[in-house]
Amino acid sequence: MFCAAQAGQLGCRVLLLDNGKKPGRKILMSGGGRCNFTNMYVEPAAYLSQNPHFCKSALARYTQWDFIELVGKYGIAWHEKTLGQLFCDDSAEQIVNLLLAECEKGDVQIRLRSEILSVERDEQGYRLQVNGETLMTKKLVIASGGLSMPGLGASPFGYKVAEQFGLKVLPTRAGLVPFTLHKPLLEQLQVLSGVSVPSTITAENGTLFRENLLFTHRGLSGPAVLQISSYWQPGEFVTVNLLPDCDLDDFLNEQRSAHPNQSLKNTLAMQLPKRLVECLQQLGQIPDVTLKQLNVRDQQTLVETLTAWRVQPNGTEGYRTAEVTLGGVDTNELSSRTMEARKAPGLYFIGEVMDVTGWLGGITSSGRGQAPGPARRRWWKGNLRVRAPWCPDVYDQFNPRKYWAILK
Repeated sequence: MFCAAQAGQLGCRVLLLDNGKKPGRKILMSGGGRCNFTNMYVEPAAYLSQNPHFCKSALARYTQWDFIELVGKYGIAWHEKTLGQLFCDDSAEQIVNLLLAECEKGDVQIRLRSEILSVERDEQGYRLQVNGETLMTKKLVIASGGLSMPGLGASPFGYKVAEQFGLKVLPTRAGLVPFTLHKPLLEQLQVLSGVSVPSTITAENGTLFRENLLFTHRGLSGPAVLQISSYWQPGEFVTVNLLPDCDLDDFLNEQRSAHPNQSLKNTLAMQLPKRLVECLQQLGQIPDVTLKQLNVRDQQTLVETLTAWRVQPNGTEGYRTAEVTLGGVDTNELSSRTMEARKAPGLYFIGEVMDVTGWLGGITSSGRGQAPGPARRRWWKGNLRVRAPWCPDVYDQFNPRKYWAILK
């Protein structure tokens, strides 16, 4: 919608095709219904891609501050939650309404329940078969997203179009997704379902996140797990520190000096949820002793258990609950300035369909919104006379008949 709005406001005739019943369905359910619409700390390092330099151009030309300014113009109140994550005070519907209003300013036509049966290219441009109707367009933008959340209409449509026109599509997998656990460990941890703890979690490649971990009836979730899942490969371990804010060795020594007869269980419950401590004691991970009875060897083993817990996930919950899709259209096939396919002039790919995936916390939303930013200066070159803060060049030969189709 953001891309369609920008194209329309720059004078292009734009048709936005969406296969859903209503626009912005994924936005409406994001952020617990309040839409984590961007992040104050957006930077290239927060994006995963086999071409890590690809997103730099987009992020430099349309920043999170540009979108925050737009949100402010619509009087949408927002707040920072944690780690720079910005949420609407009211609801995600405000962001959808903003985007619809921007589309209206650009006279964008929006067609819902639009099933794209085929895309062909000839000397006149791109020919689309849509609900039994033939549409022609000189410029075609694929913004169809990835495979995550199939219940919202996710499909491999964008990947198929890319392959049809000779573009390489990298293998996809679920990202920002909960872990499942092997049955023996899962059964041991079932009693902890719903328990959340601060943590640091580290992948085998050294990537580390410091956020909350949540025990679930299927395995592990929470922000820390969702983040690290994008860096995890099947068969690998992750290392969890359940006490990231505590030097456990020093803490135990201090408590032993002050309260030698205090039970180890009650001492640890000062730093960890009681249910977690009780579970670990039942599993034999925490000795049933007082602090003065805790010997040096057992204390060291305990420290390693709680601060370097090695877990081998059984897998992930897959696309059904994944927030993003890793992989996609190889960005080496696209111009980083315009998002245009090098092998198919007039064909563009933006958003999650590309091999660019952001971290949790509004990073991915920022990437989706910013993708058209660098592109708009080149997309309309030679067709528009425009002067705007984000489009300073003066172009000529305004052509109001230029027609765009944006496929979601």
